[in-house]
Amino acid sequence: QVQVVESGGGLVQPGGSLRLSCAASISIFSGNSMGWYRQAPGKERELVARITRDGRTIYVDSVKGRFTISRDNAKNTVHLQMNHLKPEDTAVYYCNAGGTLWTSGDFWGQGTQVTVSS
Repeated sequence: QVQVVESGGGLVQPGGSLRLSCAASISIFSGNSMGWYRQAPGKERELVARITRDGRTIYVDSVKGRFTISRDNAKNTVHLQMNHLKPEDTAVYYCNAGGTLWTSGDFWGQGTQVTVSS
């Protein structure tokens, strides 16, 4: 069974940090690129960051220098370390499996809420 499951969301104050994790079935994680996307209320889903199996990464400009995507190929997991969070980072964050460094794949998680507020 194909599974993509996110965890780690929550409420954090501006300037704080959160670490999101995504566990994927080995059948879709192994050899594939992974990514994080987010969707804020009233807005379209947007790319946050993506990473290839060999560790190449891309980021949306608004998170560069604050967010870091990483993966543990032995554990079929991908992480998003989010530092210096801002209220505009508030959104539902989705993990994506498959695709390339530049394009999303076919598999999505259910999403995890991140709220940045004082």
